[in-house]
Amino acid sequence: MEKVYDPLHRSELIELLFFAYRDFVSDPDRNLSDFGFGRAHHRVLHFVHLHPGLTIAELLDILRITKQSLNRVLKELIQKGFIESKTGTSDRRQRLLYATATGIALSQKLSDLQGERIKRAFSTLPDGTSDIVCKFLLAMIDPYDQDHVTKLVYGPPEAKS
Repeated sequence: MEKVYDPLHRSELIELLFFAYRDFVSDPDRNLSDFGFGRAHHRVLHFVHLHPGLTIAELLDILRITKQSLNRVLKELIQKGFIESKTGTSDRRQRLLYATATGIALSQKLSDLQGERIKRAFSTLPDGTSDIVCKFLLAMIDPYDQDHVTKLVYGPPEAKS
């Protein structure tokens, strides 16, 4: 008989989340090491690629890292030609971030690797499970940040019509 998650045994779910995350990031990790990059580089490249024109402040808010940590990673990504920084048009002090063609290609390759893992996992589950999984993952996010994350991931509600 299939074991059902029992909230009283939450350590099992915590362990499963740990192992799922470990393997989810392992495919990109192997590719990133070819460039001397790590997970921080992946996160920055991912969001800059999917949200062209992102500001430094917005990226800091998304990643919740220090400006010092971001500057080191961002400097490497810019120097190696994966991201470019442009001056804002309305505010010249603002730096807008864009993935270059090289950055887009790497980001897409990493997303494809992770997408295949997700696709494989969903292929073992009943239809409609993806909605439940998405709701579960959103519920794992701090309540005060759920609306922000929903807009970031799915876009504004009016964009869906």
